[in-house]
Amino acid sequence: MATEQEFQQSWEEKAQLPRKIRNESVARVEPALQGLPETLPQNSQGLAKSVLTPRELEITENYSVAELLAKLRSRELSSEEVTRAFLRRAALAHYATNCLTELLWDEAIERARYLDSLPEPVGPLHGLPISTKEHHGSKSKNGTANGSYVAWIGKPQGSILLYDILWDAGCVYYARTTQPQTVMHLETESNIYGRTVNPYNRNLTPGGSSGGEGALIGFRGSLLGIGGDIGGSIRCPSAHNGIYGYKPTTKRVPTSGTRGHMLGKETILSTLGPMAKDRDSLELFMKVVLDAKPWRLDPGLTTKMWTPYRFTRPLKIAVQWWDGVVMPHPPMTRALREVADACKAAGMEVVEWDCTKLDHKKGWDITAGLYFPDGGAEVLGLLEGAGEPVLPLTKFIIHEQPTVKSYNMHELWELCLERDAYRERYARAWTDTGKEDGRDVDVILCPPSFGAATPHEQSRYWGYTSNWNLLDYPGVVFPVTTVDQEKDKKDIDYVPKNAEDKFVYEMYSPEKYEDAPVSLQIIGRRNYDEKVIAALIEIEKAMGRK
Repeated sequence: MATEQEFQQSWEEKAQLPRKIRNESVARVEPALQGLPETLPQNSQGLAKSVLTPRELEITENYSVAELLAKLRSRELSSEEVTRAFLRRAALAHYATNCLTELLWDEAIERARYLDSLPEPVGPLHGLPISTKEHHGSKSKNGTANGSYVAWIGKPQGSILLYDILWDAGCVYYARTTQPQTVMHLETESNIYGRTVNPYNRNLTPGGSSGGEGALIGFRGSLLGIGGDIGGSIRCPSAHNGIYGYKPTTKRVPTSGTRGHMLGKETILSTLGPMAKDRDSLELFMKVVLDAKPWRLDPGLTTKMWTPYRFTRPLKIAVQWWDGVVMPHPPMTRALREVADACKAAGMEVVEWDCTKLDHKKGWDITAGLYFPDGGAEVLGLLEGAGEPVLPLTKFIIHEQPTVKSYNMHELWELCLERDAYRERYARAWTDTGKEDGRDVDVILCPPSFGAATPHEQSRYWGYTSNWNLLDYPGVVFPVTTVDQEKDKKDIDYVPKNAEDKFVYEMYSPEKYEDAPVSLQIIGRRNYDEKVIAALIEIEKAMGRK
């Protein structure tokens, strides 16, 4: 029998391959990055100005996706020049945050040169660099995906339908990004790639599971990337990195072909969606994908084009000040208050969303059981089979949740009935908001987390995002403010309501969160995706944004 040391060496030796691929790909950067500090600052946002050229700074900082696409279509900028600028900035982002699994230097430049050689633009994304989450797969000829499982290292993985659609629309894939062990943490750390950190404060997490995407885009190493969300994995990292992120209703965007565990499980479904530096890119992404009519190839998808929603009267918004389980930190409450006040001042109707009767704690118990109806056997088997150590947040999500167990068929049917009953109860509560005036609330404005980005290994409360996955409600995250040391002081008189609330309350002190972005979340009814994006536009206008 192998000793523990020999077992550990075997997984470590196997992990050297993807690390070697990552390191060699980043080393392909030409010209090599110069002026890198030996000791990284806590906030890495200023690094680009001391390392990149003025032209690279212009390309990566001065334009939204729409503006960049216009310059690419007019040939004012070549795709190769834009791609090289983002390749170099992505490499710098990786140096600062450890966000990449691979930089596709040669392939991206080859693709960009091809697009530049064409007499006319290929499609609506002509020449645009797009970053992607590693476990989704790759257009690379020899692409692999491990999903941060040692057991899957070197496993071939081709493209997926979503990536084919964006490719046909003219994009350039140039960077692949990190996710956590099991792709089921709200942080990003794995035995293969290590820990990814936040570009605004390296003592904080960039979130998860799309944390590599979040950190890369938060650093402007990408303007548009693709994440996945089954419990908050788009919205959490988008919030923590001060960017925009959109989780569609399931079955709107194709997900088939991604590498993951428990494939075929239908208890709670994941969805892919955009993460971006600007708001309009979210709708552009959805329009491009749905214009391709992906349901013609994936018959499980909803047959519905993207039809922009237009409000004909001021919004009716319900504000969820807390979820009835964990009280948000002061910066999050301040952000809610500021945005709610702006909406009122703009003539919108703002009402309360009371979660206490809707029992979000019960929602989490249902959700956790539905995540791992085999008790985590497949996931833990993959880790054990490779000799890979189980990380603390994997233990948390599997071993520390009372409802995670191996269900027999009848028990699983019963749990799915509880899920459906919970959904019906929530739908009725939403409809009841129109009892007095005949007008339901349009959207719910709520936190995407209990606070700003958390310190490492502290992301142990999922309720502010996962409950919307249980309900299959679409949601969008948008940046609002940053933690303010004076405005966001701790309430020393607050008495926590329960153990989870106590854990979150004791975590907070404003100095921990220096420079951390604070974001909010807008939630809509199932399949009201276009309305959620339209509400974001109206709410940002109320905030004084374009």
